[in-house]
Amino acid sequence: MFDRRKSDRAEGSTCAEITLANGREFKGRFNLPPGRTLTEMLNGASNFVEFEPFGGDLMFVAKSALQAVKPINVPNAPNLSAGIRETDAFDPYAILRVDRNASAEDVRKAFLDLAKTYHPDRYMTVELPGEVRAYLSAMARRVNAAHDAVQETLKARAARQEPVFTKAS
Repeated sequence: MFDRRKSDRAEGSTCAEITLANGREFKGRFNLPPGRTLTEMLNGASNFVEFEPFGGDLMFVAKSALQAVKPINVPNAPNLSAGIRETDAFDPYAILRVDRNASAEDVRKAFLDLAKTYHPDRYMTVELPGEVRAYLSAMARRVNAAHDAVQETLKARAARQEPVFTKAS
């Protein structure tokens, strides 16, 4: 009845654009049962599906009233986490986007910019898919770890430049 698409995801909710038999179109999300894909839900035995239009209230739509369902391309979790795998080499300078000879002030500015971008409080009130929240959380941890590593290097560099002992005159 319905074809499987590349953007079909297995859990939570899937964003889609639907067209009803009467010609009305809605953009929103299908709430999927755990472990079920959009295709499985649409081909399932129930006569109605849960659909929540963006900026609207939850509604139940009769499958017989659906003329078209077009999944909206939202990146899947593997695409989002491609840059944050544990097996990747950890280069704090690349993460902070600073040169290895950067000053403490340059490192601080780069860290603050990235921290503002990925901080969890910034997205607390926004409803996001689980994989996006996981990506943002992992990036925030990664930025903090990179900053800590660069700070240790800067402290060691500063300690080498100071004399260990000076004789009182």
